[in-house]
Amino acid sequence: MKSISEMNRLELASFVSTKLQESGISVVLSGGSCVSIYSEDKYVSMDLDFIETGLSSRTEVTMCMESLGFVVDHRYFRHPEAELLVEFPAGPLGIGNQPITQFNEISTTVGVLRLLTPTDCVKDRLAWFYHTGDTECLEQAYMVVRKHVIDLDEIARWSAGESKAEEFEKLKESLISAHCD
Repeated sequence: MKSISEMNRLELASFVSTKLQESGISVVLSGGSCVSIYSEDKYVSMDLDFIETGLSSRTEVTMCMESLGFVVDHRYFRHPEAELLVEFPAGPLGIGNQPITQFNEISTTVGVLRLLTPTDCVKDRLAWFYHTGDTECLEQAYMVVRKHVIDLDEIARWSAGESKAEEFEKLKESLISAHCD
C-alpha cells in the first residue's frame, strides 16, 4: 500500500473515506475538493471536507482519524505526511434547501470515495454564487462543467427551489458553452 506522503488528493480522500467506513462512520466528500477532483486539479483546495451522513460522534471520528496518524488541529485533522487537511463540517448533507441522497463513488487502489455527483458539485458551487455572490465559486462550477456531463434540468429545478430561477436562466447558456469548450 502507498504511504500517505505518496497519495494524491483522490487517493487520500479514498483512503480516509474507506477507513472511516470500515469504522462504521459514513461520510461523503463535498466542497472544494470535489471541484479539484472533477476539474482534474484546475482548482486546488487545501482540505478535504467530509460530511458525516450517519450518527457517529465527534469522538468516534477523532478516534478513527488518530488511528490513521492524524492529529486534531483546531477544526481540522492534520497528518504529518500530507499537505491536505481533513475537516468534518456539520451536516446534514445538503445543497441549499435540498438534502442530498445520491452520491458518486470512485474506486482507487487505496479505497472507495463517496462524493457529490458532478451535478450536485455544480449546484454546491452555484449555491455559494447565488447566496453570497462568490464569483470564484461560479468559476469552479464552470470548471466541473467543462469536464463532466451535468443535468441542466436538475440544476434548473434546484435553482427554482432556491428562488434563483432567474439567475439560472442568465447562466444557462454559459454553462452549456462551458461544456462544449
